[in-house]
Amino acid sequence: MVRLKADGGAFGRMLGGVRSRQQAELEMADDIAFWACHRVGIFTIHEKGRFVGMTGIHDRPDGRGFALRFALFPWASGRGIAREAAGAALNFAHDAGINKVIAVAAESNVASRTILGGIGMRVEETFQRDGQTMLVYESVWPKP
Repeated sequence: MVRLKADGGAFGRMLGGVRSRQQAELEMADDIAFWACHRVGIFTIHEKGRFVGMTGIHDRPDGRGFALRFALFPWASGRGIAREAAGAALNFAHDAGINKVIAVAAESNVASRTILGGIGMRVEETFQRDGQTMLVYESVWPKP
């Protein structure tokens, strides 16, 4: 996980950007505590036994609430792994009783936007961050 979070291709677009080893270890401790409190959290993604990325639910540090996130090493991209894993994590969260899950992607991040739309999330609002238009996706269950 430390290598993934230090990889600019995997974590460069995430809120907070790439992480140092110490930052990644602190986040992992927070992730474990989050699991204990909310019965949802971050999963590792493996393909044929090899660690390729992560996905799951976290509490966004900007106060927007429970959010889906996913990241893969660049060499693992383009095979549908992120879509499958993110969809499973979203379903897991809803099954655990989390009614509303958001996700945030830069308007320019076509790959993430395609994944989020492909798993049924819809754009509900936009905001500006560092000169970029950010899209806030939402999934609500049960459907209103």
